[in-house]
Amino acid sequence: MASLLRQLARTVRPSLVRNGVCSTSVLYKHTESTEAPGETRPTVRKPDLLARSQLKDFGKYVAECLPKYIQKVQITAGDELELLIVPEGVLPVLQFLKDHHNAQFANITDITALDVPSREYRFELVYNLLSLRFNSRIRVKTYTDELTPIDSACDIYKGANWYEREVWDMYGVFFANHPDLRRILTDYGFEGHPQRKDFPLSGYVEVRYDDEKKRVVVEPLELAQEFRRFELSAPWEQFPNFRNAPPAAEEIKVEEKK
Repeated sequence: MASLLRQLARTVRPSLVRNGVCSTSVLYKHTESTEAPGETRPTVRKPDLLARSQLKDFGKYVAECLPKYIQKVQITAGDELELLIVPEGVLPVLQFLKDHHNAQFANITDITALDVPSREYRFELVYNLLSLRFNSRIRVKTYTDELTPIDSACDIYKGANWYEREVWDMYGVFFANHPDLRRILTDYGFEGHPQRKDFPLSGYVEVRYDDEKKRVVVEPLELAQEFRRFELSAPWEQFPNFRNAPPAAEEIKVEEKK
């Protein structure tokens, strides 16, 4: 019995062993107090008020530095900062975000586009940037139409080369001064841009890779069944409460310089 108490004394704090009796209740109480409380709803994201406040301050700072190009600053529901700029401000804004010592967004993670034919400028370009120095992300948005080119960002970000080629291939947005603006996903000689909302769902020819000829061949279109037009209701009709949902982004009020 004495040897057992000596062994417990080595593993338990001396204050917990008194008069040869180990106070197990005190030991358990101490263990429970040091553990972090468990999250009952881990899948629900809670807003980070401190992060949103910092993003607002940085958004206002960038807007004050570049008032000529930035039209709007907003924060999305996921605590992500967005800068809405004019088309001619792509290069100045990206250069500022990359080189400024308070930003250092030296990595471009993606360039994509959105097509809304009902708008006057139907294409919305989105630049996603990453700052490894501050472990932060930012999103830059601009707009254009079918005929107005956008300045290429390849001189600022080398990784923008293939991203811009993909946008050109899928949407038809032309990037001026791009070193090698060619299609990157569709076949050579492909006509049209697949991601446009006015692109036809079916055509007269189809392409496939021929194992015997070792190349892509173009053949007349063969449909396995009649082409049907499916009329499906929008998923939001089944959830009317989403119509009254709060806006996806919060606009940041920026004071205009007089």
